[in-house]
Amino acid sequence: MPIQFDVDPPVARLAAATAEFVREAVIPAERECGGSVHDAPEALRDTLQKGAREAGVFAPHVPARWGGHGLDLRGQAVVFEAAGYSLLGPLALNCAAPDEGNMHLLEKVATEEQKDRFLRPLAAGEVRSCFAMTEPAPGAGADPRSLRTTATRVPGGWRIDGRKWFISGANGAGFAIVMARTSGSPGDPGGATMFLVDADTPGMRIVRDIETLDEGLFAGHSELAFEECVVSEDRVLGAVDRGFENAQVRLGPARMTHCMRWLGAARRAQDVALERAGSRTAFGSVLGDLGMVQQMLADSEIDIEASRALILRTAWELDTGSAAASQLTSVSKTFVAEAVNRVVDRAVQICGALGISAADAPLARLLREVRPFRIYDGPSETHRFAIARRAVKPYRQPRPEATAGS
Repeated sequence: MPIQFDVDPPVARLAAATAEFVREAVIPAERECGGSVHDAPEALRDTLQKGAREAGVFAPHVPARWGGHGLDLRGQAVVFEAAGYSLLGPLALNCAAPDEGNMHLLEKVATEEQKDRFLRPLAAGEVRSCFAMTEPAPGAGADPRSLRTTATRVPGGWRIDGRKWFISGANGAGFAIVMARTSGSPGDPGGATMFLVDADTPGMRIVRDIETLDEGLFAGHSELAFEECVVSEDRVLGAVDRGFENAQVRLGPARMTHCMRWLGAARRAQDVALERAGSRTAFGSVLGDLGMVQQMLADSEIDIEASRALILRTAWELDTGSAAASQLTSVSKTFVAEAVNRVVDRAVQICGALGISAADAPLARLLREVRPFRIYDGPSETHRFAIARRAVKPYRQPRPEATAGS
């Protein structure tokens, strides 16, 4: 089957409308708050999302049943890049992490009752959510098998005990999707289960908000404690002991939507650099006529185009259910995360003092935001390990039998 990269006209129109909305309404709001929204008021989110609804660009990824545009991943790639041109664009469209990934997971895994209770208000922007898997060492991180939070059967449900940290958007979220071990021991490949936990459930509390390099994710990142937190049986999301398998439903597409949004940030950084290179005079010519600046601009264009091609290819593989999707999501996430960092870093270098002035250009903010992307959703090193392991698997020879007496 040929890979389709063509953008359908309705998707192209939605992307153009998103770009205009971001330029006219979202970037001014970003400038006003300096791109820092870890402790921003809910009124900011409400205002931006109201504007997105009025512009007809709200919830591009959500199925029409829940009030969205129902785009597949190829369509999302185009629109999410346009939204990511501003740090607050995804928030405005209600397609920011972690809510966007949680909506996808709920649509695929939840029961009808759970969808009505949790997905409907989340898709409408009435509540926020978080995904609680990562734990302080030696718990789950890049290796989710290290999961230590436990869920134990009690009369009528489950008792959750454990500690989570770096849980994005937890502060003020209406509910959490919590990964807990229901069988086995830390290090085992299975035995995890997902639970839907309302934020006001006794035994679930925020320990602290973590100060981080990035400040552009609404409500920031928190550490959570679960201490005899009891939920009913109907709050199991998916099947018991199938949490790791269900997580793959979320993680592959979520890695790609991260790439889509951050590519928009890279495009913005490159646009700033191009404007500077075309107007700033030094050493008797504009910067854009100097060979070293030209090389940096060209390399950034290459990184952006290569990233976009990888995203679209992987989105197509995911949309069509291809077996190659797992490998390509790791390839794309690794390449795009590093390419975005290179593009923003080059833009800072080209713009010089302007590049590091947070008040006069967005580049300092963007540089601060994109660096953690090489860690979030799996560090590059973990993905490289997985990429190489899959690549060598067809060539792996069986180990020779041990000889007698050896």
